Formats: sequence, C-alpha cells, structure tokens
Amino acid sequence: MVILEKPYVSDLLLETLVKMGVPVLDNEVAREAAGRESGQGLNVRPEEAFIRLYRENPVQPVYSNSENAIEWVKAHLDGGDLPDRIGLFKDKAAFRDLVRDLWPDFRYRTVRFEDLGDVDPAEVPIPCVLKPCVGFFSLGVHMVESVDGFRKAVRAVREEVGRIRSMYPAEVLKLDNFIIEQCIEGEEFAVDAYFDAAGAPVILNIFSHLFASSDDVGDRCYFTSSEIIAEHHDRFLELLQQIGNRANLRNFPLHIEVRVDGSGNVGVIEVNPMRFAGWCVTDLAWHAYGVNPYTCFMEGKAPDWRAICAARQGKVYAMVIGDIDASVDRANVASVDYAAFLSAFSNPLELRRIDYREYPVFAFVFAEVDRENLDELKRLLPADFGVYLKMA
Repeated sequence: MVILEKPYVSDLLLETLVKMGVPVLDNEVAREAAGRESGQGLNVRPEEAFIRLYRENPVQPVYSNSENAIEWVKAHLDGGDLPDRIGLFKDKAAFRDLVRDLWPDFRYRTVRFEDLGDVDPAEVPIPCVLKPCVGFFSLGVHMVESVDGFRKAVRAVREEVGRIRSMYPAEVLKLDNFIIEQCIEGEEFAVDAYFDAAGAPVILNIFSHLFASSDDVGDRCYFTSSEIIAEHHDRFLELLQQIGNRANLRNFPLHIEVRVDGSGNVGVIEVNPMRFAGWCVTDLAWHAYGVNPYTCFMEGKAPDWRAICAARQGKVYAMVIGDIDASVDRANVASVDYAAFLSAFSNPLELRRIDYREYPVFAFVFAEVDRENLDELKRLLPADFGVYLKMA
C-alpha cells in the first residue's frame, strides 16, 4: 500500500506502482499523478477502502514517498503499530532514548524552542548540533563549534522558524522542541533500507554525503559506488539489525543517516521512517545499479550486492540538488537556465525540474562520474547556483 504526497513523485515510482497494481490512497497528489503519462492505470483507492485494506492486514508493507503523509497515517491507520513506529523515529529524542545502550556516553538534551535562549552555552557539549526534534531536509539544523557559535545558532533558529513553518506540514517539521547533541565524528553516509516480514534488514543503497566545509549541514550532493557498498554494507546491516531488534520492525522502510570514524565505529545521526531518500532521490539506486527500491520493498526482495559490485566498478553515481539561497526572492525568478546547469556535469543521466516558487529548489540532477573525477562534484559544493536564475 502506498501514500503519495508532495513535494515530488517520480516517474520511476509511478511506473512501478502501475506495473504492480499497488493500492494507492486517493488524495490530491495521487489524482494529479494518475493524470500523468507515467501514472496512467494507477490503482487509486478511496480513503475508506484504503483504510479497510490496511485494517484487514495491518502488518503489510506501507510506503510513502514523503513524510507529509505522516499526519494522515496517525489519524487513520490506527489498527496496527505503524503510527507508533513512525513516531519513535520522527522524534529524535525518543530515538536517542531507544538506542542509549548502544552509545551510553553520547550526550544530548532536549529544549523547548522558547527556552533556547536560557541554555547556558558552557553546559553544551561542544562541538554539537542544534536541530528540531522533528525535522526534515536539514531545515533548522546548525553545527556549533564554539560557545559563541551556539549563541549565533540560537539567534539564527529564531529568525528561521517563521519561514520554515510555512514550507512543510507540522508532522514533518515541528519547531516546538529542539535537541542539542554532541557531534558524531567521521564520514557521513545515508542508507535506504527496509525490514522484511521476518524482521531482517535489507539495504537498497548507500550514499556518501559530500560537504563543502566542516560547518556545512546542507544536502547539495550525495554519491554512491560499488566500492562504497562493498566497504560499508555489512557494518551498516549489523547496525540496522540492532535498531530493528529494539523497535520490533517488520515490513518497515526507512532512510538512515550515519557517520563512520577512522576506526570503523558507526554513529547514527537520525532515522527517517516510512520512506527512502526524500524527493524520490532513492531512484539513484536505479541509475547506479538497476535496483528498483520500491519493487524490492513491496515484494520483499534483496539486491544481490556481490554480483552488482563485481559488475559496476570504476563509476560514481551522484545526486546534486539545484538549491536556491534563502536570500533570493523566488517570486522574482523569471526562469532557470537548465541547459547551463546540466553543462556542469560530464554525464548527466536525468534532470528533474522543481517548482522553485513553492520550494527553494529548482532541480535535481542524477549524474555518472568517473571515480578519478570526484572533483567534478566537489567544485559544485561551494558554487553559487544563483547564476542559473534569471530574475524578473
């Protein structure tokens, strides 16, 4: 069963749902998707029928492309454990409590938004991260590397709150409580995975997260390769099993962000429930490895990573977000030079145009890069993408 929601539904997702005949909740996004060429034949079910199907078998796989669906799930799919499982991971403090025994020395605390100014920076674990307890897309997230930096982060959060609240539903991004937690050192990765009917974790892709600097918290670029999969698959699978055992996960998809230090120790940044990589970025697995994450989850299949890695050597597959700086008045953007943006890539595989008037993003690009040419991606990290915008 699938719930389609904003901000983005990909053609790959729609074509998969049509081919499999998966029941899709009848809502505004599903109706719009059914009218697209790739959505012709979508198995849209009225709300009452969809709820009834779920209650007949509340342990069946349920997927959404967006956490915007969480509010509806909590209100209507109350016949099983799904709302509680989602809530456990959406609340970062609740998740930290769940895995406290795995990292007993990890320091964190929660603070109400209105009380952030009362926190004594001297009592904060520096370096640390300040972020909403329920968040999305790095919104409201600040890296803090000094006492003065914490004060600046609090001031910045206060300025951002009103703007951010207008962009996403409350269930996706709640700004009433924040968590302050010590920084997890090491290289950052994101993992798309699910737990099958028996509770076994299945990894569908592993992305490395590129940053422009030590205080960068943006999501501009992720990439994957067979070398990344081979090096990290087993250690991430073991971590997922530890989490699944504690949360009793079955038929449950998630997107998890972790860091790995120089000794191979893994620390979890956060777990995003009920979906894979946001904005259908999980489709990178299809471009890179021929792995359809939606089919794998709905049919309980696992990629043959040994065979895949043996056949896909020497290439890197990346996703780059054409983001728009907060200082830009998007209402005054007349057009985007997509051709110029694509010219920044040696081998672009897919361009996804985004409504920049609704979101601070004008495009997503999937691209193939030679392993020896990662500088092609690195030089995009500090680049000013405003050069691709034509202002009115």
